[in-house]
Parts: sequence; structure tokens; C-alpha cells
Amino acid sequence: MGFRSKILISKSINMNNYDKSMSLSNPHPPFVDSQQKLAATLGSIGLLMMVLAFAGYSYSNVGWMLTLSCLMLSTGIIWYALRAYYHKIPGIKNDGVWFSSIAARGVLGWISGIVITGFYILLYWYPNMLGQSSGADAANTGLIALFDPLSFLIKGQAASQWFVYGTLYTMAILLFGFKFILKYRHNKYQIVRTISVMFFQLGFAFLLPEFFQAMNEPYYNFANMWPLNYYFFDDYNMNTYTGGTNFGLIMILWGLAMVFIISPILTYLYGKRWYCSWVCGCGGLAETAGDSFRHLSDKSTKAWKIERWMIHGVLLFSFLMTAAVLSTYFNNNSGQWVSKNLFLVIMIAVISFIIGFVLWRKHDIAKSGKNIPMFIIGSVGIVGLLVLFSHVMGYFVLSAGSLRSVYGFLIGSAFSGVVGVGFYPLMGSRVWCRFGCPMAAILGLQQKFFSRFRITTNGGQCISCGNCSTYCEMGIDVRAYAQKGQNIVRASCVGCGVCSAVCPRGVLKLENGSSDIHTKTDLMRTIHISEDEVKILS
Repeated sequence: MGFRSKILISKSINMNNYDKSMSLSNPHPPFVDSQQKLAATLGSIGLLMMVLAFAGYSYSNVGWMLTLSCLMLSTGIIWYALRAYYHKIPGIKNDGVWFSSIAARGVLGWISGIVITGFYILLYWYPNMLGQSSGADAANTGLIALFDPLSFLIKGQAASQWFVYGTLYTMAILLFGFKFILKYRHNKYQIVRTISVMFFQLGFAFLLPEFFQAMNEPYYNFANMWPLNYYFFDDYNMNTYTGGTNFGLIMILWGLAMVFIISPILTYLYGKRWYCSWVCGCGGLAETAGDSFRHLSDKSTKAWKIERWMIHGVLLFSFLMTAAVLSTYFNNNSGQWVSKNLFLVIMIAVISFIIGFVLWRKHDIAKSGKNIPMFIIGSVGIVGLLVLFSHVMGYFVLSAGSLRSVYGFLIGSAFSGVVGVGFYPLMGSRVWCRFGCPMAAILGLQQKFFSRFRITTNGGQCISCGNCSTYCEMGIDVRAYAQKGQNIVRASCVGCGVCSAVCPRGVLKLENGSSDIHTKTDLMRTIHISEDEVKILS
């Protein structure tokens, strides 16, 4: 057989590998095989069973139908994830990231955003449409009634909209967490931190509060803290915690220790990642269920400016609201161990603490370009405003309760819930964490000026592929730092480490080093040499 004949046979054999359909549409879409389609069908049927319950269909055996629905939904997600990632070589997965309609702001993405947003609106403000009972003796119906058997099993009570939400929320983190681990199984850090958020969501955020309710004890999410837990200092919470039980006192002491002792120490040692990427349920959902949308975050400078104004504005709002609520509470409860005057002393102590802390870390603040006198004046001014506002609240038409309601509606419900999750397919998975979370704002300030955590870069190895910037869910242009050889010490960075995980050259590294470590740029400025001279010396 001649050489030309061999080439023709080879071509004919290779042509058999191509799809010969003349249709303009692709009958075999990329990145999806037949088993993934079956898995998606199975999960969709399980979800459809919940939708039918929401629509008012009454099942004869609610317990079995809930079990079957959750089982089919879970099996579908796990099966799909196994087919998508397990049989592929471990490593960076960029397959089709901008080709999927749901993950690239296509029609499916917009539909998903509208559906999730609509569900959150019903959950927060119209639970009766989900089947929430309207009275003590009335029975649940619809979707909420479907979860009654599980609620009775765990805490001996009928389900509420928050129990349904907590169950679905926890299922999403566990199931999509499994998918996340498969996708990033080449990176030990991603595996460990994902298991961590799965553990804290299941144990601390879901099961423990439900068990406390079953024992008629004050319930509290031990993985949550103020100001993310903005209702911690509300009258009804404080009265419950101080109602004479030792368990309530433990709740208060734990909450205060988290804010003033545990959180600052851990943030100093490890940055805000200890909470935002290892513990927090909001971050846990964003990292797992929201992983497919992380590349949608806006990386522009304009978005960064908006982010800083919004998140610190929410932080100030939460301070004002909390100071007003506490001042009113201590004023109306004269028998408490903290009086209104003592509260004033505490606020003055907070001012003194801020001044001392700023002076202690003045080198880091000055290095970041901040004017120290103005920084102190601004910090003291904010806390002073809190004191003034909390003590003259009675002269305002807007009461502390009204201020709390406004904050709860705008920030606690509309922003963190409806927008924070509903906008995943449109603005990325960390909309709430980036633009609105006051907890992230506090931890970010600590991380920026008083933490040992940073992401170090090796600019000489950077090939400018852009993976790091694409996958940064907080909208940080990581590549710009890497190209300059600068360490990344940003208040908004949650330390998820995905930028490092998707870097093909190992340019980025998460480290807990001395806060006095200088970047290459800082070193060049100090010894007055150029980058070309640095290359020659190296």
C-alpha cells in the first residue's frame, strides 16, 4: 500500500470521530456526557417534587416523599459531579467557564437569578405562600409541610420557613462542597477548608440551634457573631439570655468573646480567611454552590471604589444601630449589670483602644498611604458619633427599634439574602461579602493593618495567563499584583486561595509571616534601585 493510500485511510478513520450531522445546532454539546444528562434529570425530578409541594399538591405520605425528593436531588448532584471531575486529570479546571449559559450570564443565568431572588422574597416576606401556618393551631401546607416530618424528628416541632431554609442551605453546602472538593482535589488547602465550612454549617449553624430549641434552651449559632449577627443585642435576645439560666449567660459570654478576643487574635494570626473561608455560612455557600459563578465578579477600579464606600457604610450603619439599641436597652432595664452611664464609659474605652491600636501600628498604616492623624480623627469621630447618637436617640423621631427594623429589612434581609444569593448568576458569588457584610468589613480592616496574612508573589514566574484574576470572587485583579511582584494585602481578600490553586506556575502563595515583610517594590524604593538592577543582581 502506497504512502498516499495510507494517508487517505487515516483521514477516513479520523473523520469517523467527527459528528456528521448537518444540523446547525450541536447534538453533542461539549463538557456534558450522557450520564451527566441522566444525573441532571434525576436531580430535576427531585426538585420538581418540592415544586409540586410548593404549588399546593398534597402528598399522601409526606415523610417518604421528602426522603425521596432529597435523595434524588442529592444523588443527581453527586453523580453529575463525579462524571464532571472524577475521571479527569487532577488540576486546573477551566473547561467551558465562559460557554455555559447559566454561568456566563446567558438566558439560563438570568432565569436562575430571577427564580432564586423570587424564592428569597417569598421566604423573607411572604412565608404564607410557601405554606407557613398563620396561627398556633393551624397546620403547615405546601412546601413547608413537606419538611414537617424532618422537623419533628430533630426538634419535635412543626417546620417553619427558617427550618426549610436552613435545611436546603445546608444541603447546598454539603452537596456542592463535594463537587468543589472533586474539582480542586489537587490542592490540599481547598479540600481542608471546604470540609471545614461543611462541618461548621452542618454542626454549628444547623443542628446545634435546632437541638437547643428541642431542649427549650436559648438557641444561638456558635459560628456566627456580631455584626453579622446583628440581632444579638436586641431586647428579646438579651432578655432571653439574661432570663436566669446559666446557658443564656454562656451565650452572652461566647458572643462577646468572639467579637473582642477570639476574632481579633485569629485575624491577626491568619487573616480574615479563618472566618470568611473556613467558618462563615455565607462564605460557605458562595464557595460551594456559587463556585460556578466566581468569575463573574467585576474587576474594575470603579467597582472597587463602590465596594469600599458601600461595605464601610453598612459597617457604620450597623455600629449606629447597635449603639442605639444597647443604649435604649440599658436605659429601659435599670436592673441590668450594665447601666446607661457604664455603657458610656465602655464607648469611651473603645475610643481609647482605637487610638492606642492605631498608634501601635502606625508604621503599617503610614506604609499603606493613610494619614495617621486623619485616621485617628476619623476613627474617634465615628465612635464619638455613636456615643452621641445613642444618648440623644430619645430626641429623634426615629427610635432605636425603628432603626433596627430599617437595618434588618435593608441589610439583614434584602441585601444579605435576596441580593446576596439571588444575584449569584449575575454578579458573582460574593456580592454580599464584597459589598455589604459588616463582619467582612471589620475583619478586612484588621487584616489590612494588623494581620500577618498575605499572599506573596513571584513576579518573575508570572506568564500573565489571567487565571488568578478571572477566578477571584472578590474582584481583585490578582494578576496586576503578580506582574509587579507585590504581596497582596487587601482588606477584601478572603484568603480562599483559589487564585493560587489555578495558577499554572506556582506564582502565588498564602503565607502567615511577619507584618514587617516588605514587597519587592518597597525594597526597591528603600535602597533606590531600579527593577532592571534587581534582575541583574538576581
